[in-house]
Amino acid sequence: MTERGAGAVRRDAQTLSIGPSAAEWNGTSLTLHLAERGAPLPYRVRGVVRIHPLALGDRGFILDSAGRHRWRPIAPRARIEVALDSPTLRWSGTGYLDTNDGDAPLESDFVDWDWCRAAAGDATAILYNARRRDGTQQSLALRADRHGRLEDIAVPPPARLPRTLWRLERPTRADAGTTPRVTETLLDAPFYARSVVATGLLGQKVVAVHESLDLDRFAALPIQLMLPFRAPRSFR
Repeated sequence: MTERGAGAVRRDAQTLSIGPSAAEWNGTSLTLHLAERGAPLPYRVRGVVRIHPLALGDRGFILDSAGRHRWRPIAPRARIEVALDSPTLRWSGTGYLDTNDGDAPLESDFVDWDWCRAAAGDATAILYNARRRDGTQQSLALRADRHGRLEDIAVPPPARLPRTLWRLERPTRADAGTTPRVTETLLDAPFYARSVVATGLLGQKVVAVHESLDLDRFAALPIQLMLPFRAPRSFR
């Protein structure tokens, strides 16, 4: 997706437009209208994604000691429909929607973090572990019921997944006595990885989506020089 300046952003109570792409909320579902160009190969990305929350989360969280970074699982569980014209692609399934926002660059306040989300019967498990620049750590372990209510649960013991091809660490947490394993790596970048993981959470065997982010790597000059080739920037 293309990074754009403030002049390309328009927002009202129902719609957020960023350049030619937009997100629209109608009270029950979120529709994403995509009109982008891929990178580094300039292929077209055109189509619609619809997210139908099965429940809306009822809590938000502060991630850092100074209160500069916030996270909210908006829809811990959702139904998603993807209809792309370019490339031609159609699928539907279960989804998830959250938001991060902050008043400072992530690399200023965090060393790294890992995140994990899995459907477990009628509930959803969400894990969020962060190492902060001030030397403290935060571990969130949440259970969302089918109504979206979020409750804190005991933080599972740490577990470690194999490193990526870029040698990026993939720490996580899982129920005691279970050994998580990566079944698919969806994205493998020098500072970020997204994976499908077979693991144990909420006392069940589940398939989870896992995310690992290394902000020391992200802030390194070679990575910063590479980013415009993967995320083009436009100020129109």
